[in-house]
Amino acid sequence: MNGEKVALHGAQETLLITLCAKAGESRLPDSLLKDRFAAEALARIDYDFDRLKIDRDMMIGIALRAHVIDGWTRGFLEQYPESTVLHLGCGLDSRVFRIAPFAGVRWFDVDYPDVIALRHRLYPAREGYTLLPSSVTEPEWLDAVPQDRPAFIIAEGLLPYLPPEEVVLLLERVTNHLPGGELAFDAYSRLGLTLIAWQPSVRATGATLHWSLDDPEELLRQLPGLELVEELMGYGSGGYDPAQVARMSLVARMAVPVMGMIPALSRIGRLLRFRF
Repeated sequence: MNGEKVALHGAQETLLITLCAKAGESRLPDSLLKDRFAAEALARIDYDFDRLKIDRDMMIGIALRAHVIDGWTRGFLEQYPESTVLHLGCGLDSRVFRIAPFAGVRWFDVDYPDVIALRHRLYPAREGYTLLPSSVTEPEWLDAVPQDRPAFIIAEGLLPYLPPEEVVLLLERVTNHLPGGELAFDAYSRLGLTLIAWQPSVRATGATLHWSLDDPEELLRQLPGLELVEELMGYGSGGYDPAQVARMSLVARMAVPVMGMIPALSRIGRLLRFRF
């Protein structure tokens, strides 16, 4: 196969899981995400994606997570057409192209230098869009982000891979740097983290997960400058989105209602939006 060869391992390699899932879901006739950018990028990468064992249910689940965060981002940009978007641990996500923000929006994608170099080869440049090559846990990259506009901060599929103390320091650093705005990310309970670690796709990368969140109040105690705006269990309004669950396998369609009746299972994953 001719294409961009990748040599990613551990947590970095998991970005190929999300790219593959979004691209795969976007090729389905009933696609929610319709992410042609991810599909085009995937086709240009030389990698054995079969080893990740990504099935239709995972495609739909990851696409739904991205769709919710996309909606939150669009809503913020409609309210603040001259603002900053800060996408932490962007991986190969094509959100900036899916959303196509207004001309007055400054958008920053942050990730390791080798990931950013790969993004440069896979995606086009666009006005108002800046790529910052750095680990998100290093403080220096934040100097490149202006402090004069409200900001929407995204950390999708990132925080569970960081040590707990680094999660708090990172969120404290970015929210203190910016004048105000919103923060969106996915979080998982300790049980949820265990279940994710046993997924074949994650095990194939050798990635380890560290940070869990059983209750958002835990984070609010650590970062009192945050205010919880929205909490979605299972990435749907008040629970799993029935229309998306209906697209999944029979096993998934049967499992979701059962999970919803068991508190420990209903809270294994959540999408969170905060104001700061």
